[in-house]
Amino acid sequence: MGVFSYEQETTSTVAPAKLYKAVVHDADDIIVKAVDDIKSVEIVEGNGGPGTIKKLNFVEGGQNLYVLHKIDAIDEANLGYNYSIVGGAGLSDTVEKISFEAKLVEGPNGGSIGKMTVKVQTKGDAKPIEKEVEEGKAKGDALFKAIEGYILANPNY
Repeated sequence: MGVFSYEQETTSTVAPAKLYKAVVHDADDIIVKAVDDIKSVEIVEGNGGPGTIKKLNFVEGGQNLYVLHKIDAIDEANLGYNYSIVGGAGLSDTVEKISFEAKLVEGPNGGSIGKMTVKVQTKGDAKPIEKEVEEGKAKGDALFKAIEGYILANPNY
């Protein structure tokens, strides 16, 4: 098994505490409103805290697909959130799981900087496929921006 990691940063005009609330606590409701292709989010196991597994149902290429998302850690004090993709369409045949360690910090002009470390755990000696890594980065950025867009479009959020 191999583990390959990369870092990613995304900026937002939304303050860190407000964005954290949306991304960590309210994302299940927000993303079905903000992203047309995401149809539902349901808790499969757990109570919403660490260890919880969520099933994110979406449509891609005309197919109904899902991703299993496991919450690894929630760090309210430091605006941190760690989770893993552990099943479903988010994993290729060569990938065991993908872990994300995310943290929001103060950005310029009262906004936020989202910092993320992504670790791809492959099966056997497999190496991550660069195209899949790039697609994953793009999907992550799009989801982050969709949540940001929802907050900006709903000032009373």
